[in-house]
Amino acid sequence: MNPYKTAAYYTLGCKLNFAESSTIARQLSEKGLARVDFDQKADVYVVNTCSVTENADRKCRNIIRKAKQTNPSSKVIVIGCYAQLKPKAIASIDGVDMVLGANEKFNIAEFLQEDQEDVLIKNEHIKETREFVPGFSSGDRTRTFLKVQDGCDYFCSFCTIPLARGRSRSASIEETLAEARKAAQTEAKEIVLTGVNIGDFGSGTNESFFDLVKQLDSIDGVERFRISSIEPNLLSNDIIEFVAGSEKFMPHFHIPLQSGSNVLLKKMRRRYDSHLYANRIQTIKELMPNCCIGVDVIVGFPGESDELFQETYDFLNTLPISYLHVFTYSERANTTAVRMDETVPMATRNERSKMLRILSQKKKRAFYESQVGQERPVLWESSDVEGMMHGFTDNYLKVSRSFEANKCNTIDTVELNELDSSGKFNAPIEVLTTA
Repeated sequence: MNPYKTAAYYTLGCKLNFAESSTIARQLSEKGLARVDFDQKADVYVVNTCSVTENADRKCRNIIRKAKQTNPSSKVIVIGCYAQLKPKAIASIDGVDMVLGANEKFNIAEFLQEDQEDVLIKNEHIKETREFVPGFSSGDRTRTFLKVQDGCDYFCSFCTIPLARGRSRSASIEETLAEARKAAQTEAKEIVLTGVNIGDFGSGTNESFFDLVKQLDSIDGVERFRISSIEPNLLSNDIIEFVAGSEKFMPHFHIPLQSGSNVLLKKMRRRYDSHLYANRIQTIKELMPNCCIGVDVIVGFPGESDELFQETYDFLNTLPISYLHVFTYSERANTTAVRMDETVPMATRNERSKMLRILSQKKKRAFYESQVGQERPVLWESSDVEGMMHGFTDNYLKVSRSFEANKCNTIDTVELNELDSSGKFNAPIEVLTTA
């Protein structure tokens, strides 16, 4: 007889983790473990971790402590990238009952049947991780994150993802479409394609990410698709042109840059240069002038002199991009970069990060201002914050209005009026049509 009746989940990190947590929750639900909120008493607590950062250990300890305080007799299971990279460190944390690696985290029900006195560690070497487990997130009425790919073959010099998730892999287009149709049966009107390196979908087969995009575009029951982060060398002109002509794929790309210096891009082992990157941005803006473009950038990478940082700053400043995600470089064990000379002082890293965050604010403000007077479709979220609700346009502008319950998870075409003092589009908004 199964002694476990309820399970709760806490997810750290990326959209892919949220998709996987939801998949695991559905698996355990089929085994009789009803899902409850993490702050409620549960028989099993699953903590899905992100890759090792300076705060990973502290975050894990706090979350585990909270679970054990809520139910001291519960089973606490830690999964995710941190569990793959540092299983013994996690096992030493007071309150942990089970640590499962990348290959084992989808077999929680099986491991719960095992008798155990000590902490159970199941952590196969990442080179043996070959299986692709599809899935999609649930719990957000408006959108769902569809996992289309996992792992990475790139081995950038600063990144631990290949060590935590293994080689690049994906399902077939047919299998991915089947999963997308399941996601379409939920209330969500928008599906976000997610993975570690989604542009590498179909690697080693005769299928490609572009083939997948074309097939997804014809699925019934989905009003919006959004492509999450995609490498610039894998974002082909064919994909850009297709999105430009699609009614379902949103005019929004998030394209990692990491550095505007070709010297640093080479040291990072990135597979493009600044010329290719600028060409991609130019192509997007020529075909979709109102497209939103987000950019990842790393500051403080070893060897980033004042001159090379200025090269990155100037490069970003000239690009017609919409916002930045700025990451301060942190040393990570077992990466090539950690052994590089010319370490950048932390105070300098922080100062450069601040400069790029200010630049991001300016870029975002300029993009919003360029959209004043536009008519754009907005998908309204369900949250009520002090009598207000918000939504996102097709090109990822955040718009607010007074809360109306019947508007939740609906799409309106609205006219974007003047920005408020915070640089956002707020009520009053003239609603033109309802989809």
